Amino acid sequence: MRKVGLFLVLTGVLWMAACGGSGGSNTNSTITNVSVSCSPSTVTSGGTSQCTATVAGTGNFSQGVTWSTTAGTISSSGLLTAPTVTVSLLVTVTATSMQDTTKSGTASVTDNPTSAASNVAPLIVDSGPTGLSEANIAYTTVTVCVPGNAPPSSNCQDIDHVQVDTGSSGLRLVSSIVSVSLPHNNDSGGNPLDECLIFLDGYVWGPVATADIYVAGEKAGSLPVQLTIPDGGSPGVPSSCSSQTTGSNDGGSPSDLGANGLIGVGFFQQDCGLACTTANGQIPDAYYGCTASGCNPTYTTLLQQVTNPVVLFSGDNNGVLIQLPMVQDGGAQNVPGSLIFGIGTQSNNGLGSATIYQVPDENSIARNLGDIITTYNGQAYNFSFIDSGSNGLFFLDTSITGIPTCSGQESAWYCPTNSPDNLTATNQGQNDSQQGTGSAVAVNFSIENADNLFQSNNTAWSTLGGPYTPPPVQFDWGLPFFFGRNVFVAIDQKGTPAGNGPYVAY
Repeated sequence: MRKVGLFLVLTGVLWMAACGGSGGSNTNSTITNVSVSCSPSTVTSGGTSQCTATVAGTGNFSQGVTWSTTAGTISSSGLLTAPTVTVSLLVTVTATSMQDTTKSGTASVTDNPTSAASNVAPLIVDSGPTGLSEANIAYTTVTVCVPGNAPPSSNCQDIDHVQVDTGSSGLRLVSSIVSVSLPHNNDSGGNPLDECLIFLDGYVWGPVATADIYVAGEKAGSLPVQLTIPDGGSPGVPSSCSSQTTGSNDGGSPSDLGANGLIGVGFFQQDCGLACTTANGQIPDAYYGCTASGCNPTYTTLLQQVTNPVVLFSGDNNGVLIQLPMVQDGGAQNVPGSLIFGIGTQSNNGLGSATIYQVPDENSIARNLGDIITTYNGQAYNFSFIDSGSNGLFFLDTSITGIPTCSGQESAWYCPTNSPDNLTATNQGQNDSQQGTGSAVAVNFSIENADNLFQSNNTAWSTLGGPYTPPPVQFDWGLPFFFGRNVFVAIDQKGTPAGNGPYVAY
């Protein structure tokens, strides 16, 4: 979970604008921008969504727009009637200024089939578990069972607001949330097995247990999972764990994590892989065998490690597809989406025209494991990545971008003087020698003034970004990148219609 930045309590007023009719004479006037929003942003097959256009300009300009859609029909007043579908479909709606046809805006509406497929888990970007006020985090619900049990059962528990993270592998649950008694695992010497996992902004610590888990209609049986505990828990956090980062314990409570748990559905089958086995010449400070006298680093087998649950599904086990609708400038509240399991395994998870970005695999000894190349202003950044577990677009710093940061407690975010600041970069796959593979494809993105964004009650922003520290030599394409895109993550060594993973595609 490469989560960076601040989670803020967001208060204020949500300002909404509706489109009007013609603005009268447009002599000596100009159109500067057209923005579009549709409510609801997710409909059931054949349903309707009311879309609204806001036209900005100078002088006595016209508010009139013409509507078009990539699927279904849309009226002159912006009422979209979605098509009948058997698989989820992202419908793009466009409003074009009547006065200046070079100016237009778009919005996306997710059109879901009447009955969700067994491989589709609902997503929601909202304010998080009760009592928290989170931002730009995609959550789903996971059912956790004592091995050998299945829901409904007193030995099973539905855990909501579990963050979906393409930047890690494995299921981690805040121990205080888990009410069922999951058996704890031992290391090869018979001692209780605990894990230290380092993220960009801190670490999590706690025992490894075994569970049967259910997500949508999929099951992962006998899955090694981590139960994260606070610093004062038992066993205590070894200094060799906490000293690996300047951050704090992210897993002590839901407020620390910003979620009740974390489901890592990233590129790799295990969270440590060969680096934690005897194939490595040195034991890393990742897995620990714990006794009454303390915890010491230990080797693990691949089967003992916290495992990406997707690879243990009986089918749909080669990757995931994340679908989130487009979010307009200024943000939105409570944005729904879908976590779809499998790539090319069912009619709802085909790659279509998505571009493939290959990344170095788990067997590589390269430093750019799982990374793509992002090029910005002519400079290539080979350690860039696409990660739903980051709650912003984190890239470079002010000395490189020229974008000022906010002041005070919001200093982790960019506050451009001219907002939105429209930017462009390119993304490209690469091999373990940091050589580009495939074509470099342009990606356009915008950064808005975070101070202004945080004045709303919104929970989802496609334009929230900040500097990447330390060091400022890469792009972290966090959750804002996912809005309005179908993003596929193919798992290492698993076959797909586009070849074996790992790769990301969109």
